[in-house]
Amino acid sequence: MIKTIIIEDEAYIRKGLVSFIEQLDKGIDLIGECESVQEAITVVKACKPDLIFLDIQLRDGNAFEFLEKTSQLDYCIIFITAYAEHALPALKKGAIDYILKPVDIDELSEAIDKALANIALKTSQKTVVNPSSNAKKNKEKLVLRLQDGLQIIDLRELRYCKSDKGYTTFYLTNGRSFLASRPIKDFEQQLPTEMFVRTHQSYCVNLNFIDKYDKNGYAVLKDGEHIPVSSRKKESFVALLLREGLH
Repeated sequence: MIKTIIIEDEAYIRKGLVSFIEQLDKGIDLIGECESVQEAITVVKACKPDLIFLDIQLRDGNAFEFLEKTSQLDYCIIFITAYAEHALPALKKGAIDYILKPVDIDELSEAIDKALANIALKTSQKTVVNPSSNAKKNKEKLVLRLQDGLQIIDLRELRYCKSDKGYTTFYLTNGRSFLASRPIKDFEQQLPTEMFVRTHQSYCVNLNFIDKYDKNGYAVLKDGEHIPVSSRKKESFVALLLREGLH
């Protein structure tokens, strides 16, 4: 179980989050709720949660004050905010994801999946001191279960994947495509976050193939293909591109 705390000063939002988390049933153990910066600092230092849902504006300050006072602790953050302009500062603080209010259960599910994958990765890095070269190679591959057998996908050749009605199609650089009978959310946590970005409810794109962002709401690939970027993901997507450009 993933020890989790909600830091949010609006009771109805906390209640809604708790209800959604219970519905999603992803192994989240809610161990506390806080309304203020000072209360959150005390609770988090005492309980040492794995995951925190964090509102930007709190009763006695803001989230960044809390982060400064607990920077020595190791936890994942999912920001919850009513304002899209908070996305870039939130991501710069190392957030796994951010969710705009009112909270959408599908976006919450995606954010939790990212957090769980991140926590699992950190746990494996702590337990495996000297990972083998084979383990590193496995991270470059994705195995799809298709009707006629198993298909190995080289992630360096995967341009993007598209979901439709519970199925996901994988589009490769050589023009081949493969259809798997599972939704895109089932594959997203298997794709390395440093290489792939979810631009839309139906699309996950390889950053290495993105040529530019079109202000009309599209990620334009190097071959000219346009991939939609949803309005709710625009801010985080643009922030990610800017952050990648600073490397």
